[in-house]
Amino acid sequence: MLSQQDLDQLRAKGISEAELEKQLHCFETSFPFLRLRAAASIGNGIVAPTPNEQKQYIAAWEAYKQEGHHITKFVPASGAASRMFKNVFEFVDADYEVPTTDFEKKYFENIHDFAFFPALDDACHVTKGKGVDALISEGDYKAVAENMLSENGLNYGQLPKGLLQFHAYADEARTPLEEHLVEAALYAESCGETDVHFTVSTEHRALFENLVERVLPTYEAKYGIKYHVSFSEQMPSTDTVAANMDNTPFRNGDGSLLFRPGGHGALIRNLGALESDVVFVKNIDNVVPDRLKLETVEWKQIIAGLLVTLQQKAFGFLTLLDSGKYTHDDLLSMVRFVRHELCTDIPALKDMEDAELVIALRHKLHRPMRVCGVVKNVGEPGGGPFLAYNADGSVSLQILESSQIDTNNPEYLKMFTEGTHFNPVDLVCAIRDYKGERFDLPSYVDPATGFISYKSKGGKELKALELPGLWNGAMSDWSTVFVEVPLGTFNPVKTVNDLLREQHQ
Repeated sequence: MLSQQDLDQLRAKGISEAELEKQLHCFETSFPFLRLRAAASIGNGIVAPTPNEQKQYIAAWEAYKQEGHHITKFVPASGAASRMFKNVFEFVDADYEVPTTDFEKKYFENIHDFAFFPALDDACHVTKGKGVDALISEGDYKAVAENMLSENGLNYGQLPKGLLQFHAYADEARTPLEEHLVEAALYAESCGETDVHFTVSTEHRALFENLVERVLPTYEAKYGIKYHVSFSEQMPSTDTVAANMDNTPFRNGDGSLLFRPGGHGALIRNLGALESDVVFVKNIDNVVPDRLKLETVEWKQIIAGLLVTLQQKAFGFLTLLDSGKYTHDDLLSMVRFVRHELCTDIPALKDMEDAELVIALRHKLHRPMRVCGVVKNVGEPGGGPFLAYNADGSVSLQILESSQIDTNNPEYLKMFTEGTHFNPVDLVCAIRDYKGERFDLPSYVDPATGFISYKSKGGKELKALELPGLWNGAMSDWSTVFVEVPLGTFNPVKTVNDLLREQHQ
């Protein structure tokens, strides 16, 4: 039974009573595992373009950009960097004073190699009256760590990754936000302009806006380009209610319902609100210094060129279907395109009359489209590319997380553990249809692909509801193509010591 306080809370968030009941029902029923046909591999769902094809796709992308299309780089950037510094927080709280673990020793032995070292040194001078080296020589390692983490110092323990200094250059230190601005100028520019959109948290938005205002003139002058930088936040209406272990609503101490962000899948609405033709999606921490950008830029052009090549074919087929002037052979060409180039199998094709075939083909052709870079599996955490069955019985390419796979099924477990590739979140998306209209992206989400995780608050266990992930179930009903890209294009920063890797120096 909902109280007036509950109803007022729902109204403020823009969540209906029916939606709340649906979420609570999910805790009771959980989510079904997906049926799998196979893990995608080279020649079975993953494309490995030849050198000649790579050149053709780059040329196709260059031609597309010159036509004046609206291109956006979309960067989820709301996550706090606190997990990056988990080991450093533990050192500050430890009952010993000097670096003891391998992680701690590596951090302090190489502290000069971090791009943020000059800023950290300045912070130590301000708060302690002496620099990093002096503090370390005196054995006051914790003062250095605290200055990196705390609000009195750099406050890196609370800031989002996008605002941390990642890479050192001769005359500056760049944040991931700035590296994404540079990337946008190199592959997401059209007619001298480029759009970059960051999704941020409310508490950090002003910091992002201030940084952009400060650095944008420099990058516009350096690259001779006009930037259009925008921000959005996860909508309160996409929050999800938490539940007790008995599936009743979890309540805060004041009796109010506890809502939590629904995960990155909520950003499908932010993506769908863009006035764009093509959108690149890439995580905030997957950036490299300028000396290593060439490979990234080249492969972004390749996957974008493949996207617009496939889109042009799909648009041509849809226009032909609209005209009514197609032959049976034309329909067979469309079947081959859907099956072999979009890797989508439609059930019972052989039993369909032409009229039924047109309906089935139109449904599979008239969808948002994405080309996803995947890299060879080297043990990094992340979703994998699979051929999976859909609710309508068709089989298509999907990016799946381990939570979506029944690992008690020996066959599925073997597919997951022996998969050759994984998803580094390297997408280029086409979100307008052949008539130039925006697709309603939320209508292409598979609501059955969410999952339940277990958290705690105030010492009490709770269940949290995660929406279908942005590149998982939120894009379930898109046309999807996987392309093998070099491992060198994937350089995430999960811990602060990852910044010591050669790829970030």
